[in-house]
Order: sequence, then structure tokens, then C-alpha cells
Amino acid sequence: MSASVPGQAVHSLWTVAAPTDRIPTPHIEYAQLSPVLIVFGVAALGVLVEAFLPRRSRYTAQVALAAVGLAAAFAAVVALADKGYGTTKAHIAAMGAVAVDGPALFLQGTILLVGFVAVFTFAERRLDPRAHGSQVDSFAAQGSAVPGSDQEKAAVRAGFTSTEVFPLLMFAVGGMLIFPAANDLLTLFVALEVFSLPLYILCALARRNRLMSQEAAVKYFLLGAFSSAFLLFGIALLYGYAGTVSYSGISAVIDGSAPLTPALADTTGNDALLLIGLAMVAMGLLFKVGAVPFHMWTPDVYQGAPTPVTGFMASATKVAAFGALLRLLYVVLPGMRWDWRPVMWGVAIITMLAGAIIAVTQTDVKRLLAYSSIAHAGFILAGVIATTPDGISSVLFYLAAYSFVTLGAFAVVTLVRDAGGEATHLSRWAGLGRRSPLVAAVFAVFLLAFAGIPLTSGFAGKFAVFKAASEGGAMPLVIVGVISSAVAAFFYIRVIVLMFFSEPRPDGPTVAVPSAMTSTAIAVGVAVTLVLGLAPQYFLDLADKAGVFVR
Repeated sequence: MSASVPGQAVHSLWTVAAPTDRIPTPHIEYAQLSPVLIVFGVAALGVLVEAFLPRRSRYTAQVALAAVGLAAAFAAVVALADKGYGTTKAHIAAMGAVAVDGPALFLQGTILLVGFVAVFTFAERRLDPRAHGSQVDSFAAQGSAVPGSDQEKAAVRAGFTSTEVFPLLMFAVGGMLIFPAANDLLTLFVALEVFSLPLYILCALARRNRLMSQEAAVKYFLLGAFSSAFLLFGIALLYGYAGTVSYSGISAVIDGSAPLTPALADTTGNDALLLIGLAMVAMGLLFKVGAVPFHMWTPDVYQGAPTPVTGFMASATKVAAFGALLRLLYVVLPGMRWDWRPVMWGVAIITMLAGAIIAVTQTDVKRLLAYSSIAHAGFILAGVIATTPDGISSVLFYLAAYSFVTLGAFAVVTLVRDAGGEATHLSRWAGLGRRSPLVAAVFAVFLLAFAGIPLTSGFAGKFAVFKAASEGGAMPLVIVGVISSAVAAFFYIRVIVLMFFSEPRPDGPTVAVPSAMTSTAIAVGVAVTLVLGLAPQYFLDLADKAGVFVR
């Protein structure tokens, strides 16, 4: 009898401790989360394709699956916007974790279009010469093989290709879709890791220059891990300050509208937790946008990664990260505007100047475009600093315009080749306009857009962000931005002069004839650049309508 007493005691504790009510079922709005669910569903299907389809069938299946999945997800975004979820029906979904509003849908649509075009550059198989009778792409024959090893040589002889890059691309896109829509700090962190980890792997998979590619991936991973750690520590401090990780909860505590509890009375009296936590979260986001002084990874990673990955990463990551930064500053911290604006002023100024000035000294096309992207991060920050509705809409427009110019420019870089692969040293581009006038002219269009020359999308974007910044009281920032743009225009035009007014070298590179895949990607880039430059008003109005955050 006595032996059963402990069991009875434990059982009685369970019954006493058990709650009287059932655990509530989480309420998930699946229809409103459909773009994200479609992308992750396709990514999971891609993993199954890798596991069960024979190797010869995987490439076609993966390309078709990725393209159809991204198109379906974009259609879902358009359907949500058409039903008013970007304006009148904007709300917080998934138990407060994800916002469905204008900026989220606009940025998600941009990321999905960029991802759709990036699939074509990933799928290109006509640029490299055939390897042992098989068509090959930009990616390593077998990613797990040690560079130069017998295992890698055997994989090349067998004609292997790394078709797992497509599910990795889809997982990265899925994380990027959640990142600008995250409405609490934990969702923000999870989304950051979901899109960062596939990018670390993709950076290491170049078919040529395997060691440089792996070095780029290691640098990106190590610095990315540091930035994630800062972000997570900042989240912990903000939770310690406000007692919640939801954006609306933290905002209510900051502006004093939250009910004051004894615990909050202890923490809110100490602004150190808030200010240090905010600084650390901002560091994590500024790392992703490539702002100075968190830009150190950008040139090395852009140069070492496979060029299709560089193009995707340079465009889509900026869109997602700036979306998250906008939501953090405009939804969580509007009451702290006078605290974060001076810091962002400083970051924007040194980012614009450093990106433009250091780019002048570059001799590699990919590194030049990397420092160009750093300068553009500074220009976009000018719109962020405006703290007006026009500031939000101008940043949305700039991100959409910039992402397609970048994708197109890196697609052109994949075409200029010599015996060692892509010829990225600037001296090799001398006289390219005489060897291949069409390719040089297309690249010149993209460079003029980067420089912000009128009748290109770059001019419309810069005009929008500088106008918003000046109306928001940041006129000195606009002056620095115009000076930086003038410096940047020098090295863009220098490349154009090199291509069209220099004699081609006898041993110069050739321009590979791409398949319809890369041709389509470049054509889309040129079309978007010219349409947004010649007739930007419709898209500016669209960004304006989409520029209201739900709180």
C-alpha cells in the first residue's frame, strides 16, 4: 500500500496543476500567408526532387518548379493587394507575428519578381564550354567535394551539376518574404536565419575559382554570425526593457501608452536597455544592407560568389533588409525619432561617401559594383531618414528600381569571358563596345541608371528619395548625396569610356552567346530601367498607396 503513495502524490500534483481550460488553437490566416506558404512548399518539393528523381531529370524539374512556384506566389501577392489587404484590410496575421499591409505586399512582390528573374540566371548552361560532353552551369559539379580533389574531378567527368541550388534559392526567397513583414522580433530573427543560411551555402558553390568562392562564403558566414549575435542580443535587451517582443507592445511601452506594471516600472526607468538594444538590432539590419561601417563583407563576397548568386543577393537582400529596417524605425520607434535620426544621418553620410570614393579605386567589375551597392545603401538611407509618408514610398520605389538594374548588370558580367571563366578585371573590358556593341550598350544603360542619369530608373529613384529627405528637413544629407552621386558618376562613365573609346586587346575576352534564360533576365532589367525612367509616375503612385504600415 505504501509503495503506491508516491505515484498517487505525483498524480494529484498533475491534476492540481492541470489548467481548467484547453490550450487555445492558434489562429493562422493561411490565405493571407499564401505567398510565403507557396514558396516554402515549392522549396520542400525541390528537396524531394533531389532525393527521388534521377540526376538527368532534376535540372528541368527544378527550373520549372522554381519558376512556377515564384509566379504563383507573385499571383497570390497581387490577389491580396487587389482584395485591399495593402490598404483598407491591412492587419496583423498569424497571432501577431506577421503584418499584411502595403509595404509588406509591395516588397514581397518585388522580391518574388527578382527571384523569378534570378532563376533564369541560375539556370543558364550555355556560357561555359561543355565539360566531357555535358552542358554545365555556374555552380560546382559537386558542392561537397574538396576543390581540386579526385572526387571533384570525377564529378566533373561525370557531368554532374548542383541542381540543389534551386531549393536553396527558394528557401532564401521564403525567408526574405517574411523578413520585411515580421511584426515581432523573434519572427524577424528566424526569418533572417532562414534566408541567410542558404545564401552562405550558395556563395561557396562557384564552378570556377572554387577556393575564392569558399573563402567568400566563410567570410560572409563568420561576419553574418556576428551580426546575428548582435541582433539576438539586442532583441534580448529590448525584451528586458518592454517585457514583450511584439512591435506594437514595444512601441506602446516607449510612448507610455502601455499599462504600467511593477516589472515595467523597474525596467522603463532605465533607458540604457532600450538604447543599447535598439543599437544592436539596427547593427544586425545595417549589416544586411551593407551600410558603412558594417560593409566589410560586401566586396569580397560579391567578388567570390558565383555571379548569378551575387546578382540575386545584391538585389533581393537589400529589398528585404530595408523593408525590415523601415518597419522597425517607423512602427516600433516613431517616439524615438530624435534618438535614432542623428545616428542614421552619420551612417548615411559615411556610407554614401565611402561607397563612392572607394569605388573609384577598384579594378574588378564585381568589386566596383559592390562598392556601388554600398553607395546606393546610403542613398536609400536618405529616404529612410525622411520620417514622412513620402520617405516610405520613395524607398519602396528606389528598391524596386535598383534591384532590377543590379540583377541585369550582374547578368551582363556573366557574358564577358576568357579561358579562365568570367573576365572581371576592368582592363579586360577595354574595347568591348567594338567587339560586342549590343552587350556594351546594355551594360552602359545599367551604369547610367546607377549614376542617376535622367530617363533611367536610377534618376527617378534618386530624385524621389532626395526630395523626401529635403522635405523631411535633411537638406545637408541631400547635398552630400548629390556630391556622392557626382563622384560615382565618374567611375561609371569611366567604364563606358573604356568600353567604347579604347582599342580592343588582341587577347581580349569574348562575349558568350547566352541562351534565352540570361537574355530574358537582361531584357527584363533593361525594360524595367527604361520604363521606370521614362514613365515612373504610375509606379510612384503605386508605392505611395503601399506606403502605410499597419500598427
